[in-house]
Amino acid sequence: MSKRILIGIAGGSGSGKTLVARTLVRDLGSSRVAIIDQDSYYRDFDDIPLADRDLRNFDHPDAFDNDLLKAHVKDLLEGRPIEQPIYDYTRHARLKESNPVGDHAVIVLEGILIFVDEELRDLMDIKVFIDADADVRLLRRIERDIKERGRAIETILRQYEATVRPMHLQFVEPSKRYADLIVPEGGYNRVAIDLMKVKIKDLLRERVED
Repeated sequence: MSKRILIGIAGGSGSGKTLVARTLVRDLGSSRVAIIDQDSYYRDFDDIPLADRDLRNFDHPDAFDNDLLKAHVKDLLEGRPIEQPIYDYTRHARLKESNPVGDHAVIVLEGILIFVDEELRDLMDIKVFIDADADVRLLRRIERDIKERGRAIETILRQYEATVRPMHLQFVEPSKRYADLIVPEGGYNRVAIDLMKVKIKDLLRERVED
């Protein structure tokens, strides 16, 4: 058994996964908690024309380099450092630079499709699904994509209708059944976050005693 803890936080795009992960880092301390974002492991489409990249389905499980993600998660659980990819959403390609992640007691893996892969699920000590209404998720996605990813609202809505919503219904929502804890209201649900912190601390204490 690994001495380190892997927390999986899944949910639809805009559900509040990142806020929950950041709240755990703030409450438990960045020296103890590392966040691994599934979005960093999108496949690198730098070898195809930019116009064709926008047509890809980025909400299907095959859009991710799951082999690299699983290898990195296993390395972190064994205390080995990794070089996490940095993804450029404007180009749909990886940067040459990477983000070094060292040894941490708790690894938080967050992403829309992390519960779809059985091997990845089996590595997790706690599986949490962040639940939010579809209209709330869409509004948050629009705000994020305009501010952080420089996208036009027409592009966002077209992608939502073509792939985001259908893939959510086909893959993301059904993966909720694998969760140990379903959290409504995302990062604003302090009761659920406090329960998670208690469980994490209990697991850390057990691993130290072992």
